Amino acid sequence: MAKNLSELVPDLKPERVATGFKFTEGPVWHPDGYLLFSDIPAAVIYQWRPGRGATPYVRHSRQSNGLTLDRQGRLMACEHEGRQVSRQASDGSMQSVVSQYNGKRFNSPNDIVVHSSGAIYFTDPPYGIQPEQQEQPYYGVYRINTDGSITLLVSDFVRPNGLAFSPDESVLYIDDTRRRKTWAFDLRRDGWLSNGRVFVDMNVPASGNPDGMKVDTEGNVYITGGGGIWVLTAEGRHLGTIPVPEQPANLAFGDADARTLYITAQTSVYKLRVNVPGVRPYG
Repeated sequence: MAKNLSELVPDLKPERVATGFKFTEGPVWHPDGYLLFSDIPAAVIYQWRPGRGATPYVRHSRQSNGLTLDRQGRLMACEHEGRQVSRQASDGSMQSVVSQYNGKRFNSPNDIVVHSSGAIYFTDPPYGIQPEQQEQPYYGVYRINTDGSITLLVSDFVRPNGLAFSPDESVLYIDDTRRRKTWAFDLRRDGWLSNGRVFVDMNVPASGNPDGMKVDTEGNVYITGGGGIWVLTAEGRHLGTIPVPEQPANLAFGDADARTLYITAQTSVYKLRVNVPGVRPYG
């Protein structure tokens, strides 16, 4: 168990690897050796390869935000403009997985994680719509079950956003951005959540709210927030904050050893080496 931030992150100076974007989000490392990330306003998913830079991967992403890979390694995306969760088909197109709950369109799906069972969890705040477009009566956290049905898990967050599993999948962390808090829920074997409690209150003077987050193999939690990237132990002890030249929105562990932290921050993408590998989305 790390006692201080330097044990996890020996060098706190992120290296910028790509820039010139409108607003970067949703990074995920693909096992074939490249990073995928969203440029939300540009409606493009980019592919970044070491030594080659960033090139468009999906040119019409319908303003994708959070990205992940399912258990078969297929790209999944939360779409603001599309108001849906999509999955990449064999022809490269992004096809809808779910777009409605109880006959009403989602707000603007934001972040997404896939459980080892194949169940898919995602958040649905209203960031990508106008107030008059809202159909759902709440800003929810949902589970797409393995049979394709949808379950509403949380309905009382102000702005549900980033989410991540603990390494053993016994805990689901969820950000409530507006309240500047990250919550922890016990994840039951049947997929339901229980024992919700505040994991960390990030209401600090520094600008930035809890947004994207990831977890390493020792259970440490990395959350974008006020002043940069907060690093916390599994018990919620704040080890320190990684400063980033631009306010970070999300992050992902990458490279072959899962020990490079890739950070999407406003117009750029940064990277930083860490000592403990991250939990990979594809197992």
